[in-house]
Amino acid sequence: MPIYHRLGNIPKKRHTQFRKADGTLYNEQVFGTIGFDGMSSLLYHNNRPTMVKAIAEPKDVSPKIAIAKNITARKLIGFDIPTHDDSLEARVPLMVNHDVHIGLAAPRQSLTDYFYKNADADEMLFIHKGSGTLRTIFGNIPFEYGDYLIIPRGMIYQIEFDSADNRILYAESFHPIYTPKRYRNWFGQLLEHSPFCERDYKLPQDLETHDEQGDFILKIKKQGMLHSLIYATHPFDVVGWDGYNYPYGFSIHNFEPITGRIHQPPPVHQTFETKAFVICSFCPRLYDYHPQAIPAPYNHSNIDSDEMLYYVDGDFMSRTNIAPGHISLHPSGIPHGPHPGTYESSIGKTETRELAVMIDTFKPLQLTEQALAIDDGQYYKSWFEH
Repeated sequence: MPIYHRLGNIPKKRHTQFRKADGTLYNEQVFGTIGFDGMSSLLYHNNRPTMVKAIAEPKDVSPKIAIAKNITARKLIGFDIPTHDDSLEARVPLMVNHDVHIGLAAPRQSLTDYFYKNADADEMLFIHKGSGTLRTIFGNIPFEYGDYLIIPRGMIYQIEFDSADNRILYAESFHPIYTPKRYRNWFGQLLEHSPFCERDYKLPQDLETHDEQGDFILKIKKQGMLHSLIYATHPFDVVGWDGYNYPYGFSIHNFEPITGRIHQPPPVHQTFETKAFVICSFCPRLYDYHPQAIPAPYNHSNIDSDEMLYYVDGDFMSRTNIAPGHISLHPSGIPHGPHPGTYESSIGKTETRELAVMIDTFKPLQLTEQALAIDDGQYYKSWFEH
């Protein structure tokens, strides 16, 4: 997301002396990805961000694969995952490959006893239920129902929830998450035909600056292991920063659907992209307005991608027996389409109130043991007319 942003106090020139009131130097840190070729930010710390006092034994958090090669359409009952006090332990990986881990979480408590960093993956957190504040080293972002939170890899954060009833869809991407390039000009600005624009973003504000010494636990996820490091100073000690690499939020309710006289293909719903998958937002919208239009989607073959749909709210016009919190998986290799009766019954309807998040991966998804535990086992038969 190439938008310049800055918070706090920074020197007039980068990589130059920037001193505290007592004459000592602030500690500058370049925070970037893809070597020095990707987006980056410059942060200025009260203390060195490198002071590790101790490292505990790591914990293996790798997903447990139950089905590595799948061609079965599935429906997962997402609200059946267990709730958990700890926000990290609440994460339940369901579908994974070498590019992305997709799962759900139902945390009951805020993540405030320690700090967290994903060293391997950009994170997308979609807030289905709950509200609160994403607290980060770059500043704070209030969130609520319908918000996407994009947290680039390596960023230290905590999450404060306003209540114990929280539901999150998450994706951990091993490729950077960007806005779709077809929505951007060559400067990086979102174009007029984009279904959202820069003013829709929730950028970090209210920079927290601490200057504290002690034992601060930072849990870092790397290569399937969760490492616990003890730092000598508070991680949120940044007095100022500027650049292009930082977390941000975007509400699905600010996505403006692209419609047409006849049915539009799924890419018009695209909200984010990587080299390996896309994330789309299905939002309330007017139906196609050709006099002979069929609003329901046509049958289509998933030859190159697995399609995962997370149902958030509203009426899912092309599906039957679907409720909020359900996940449908339509694997590559076989066609799928509207359920029996929905194709014909959609004719004449003028709008849909559906709200859903779709993730299409370009490589097959493997199913975890936790996914099978909430699989209804019958979804693949749901297109059979009795």
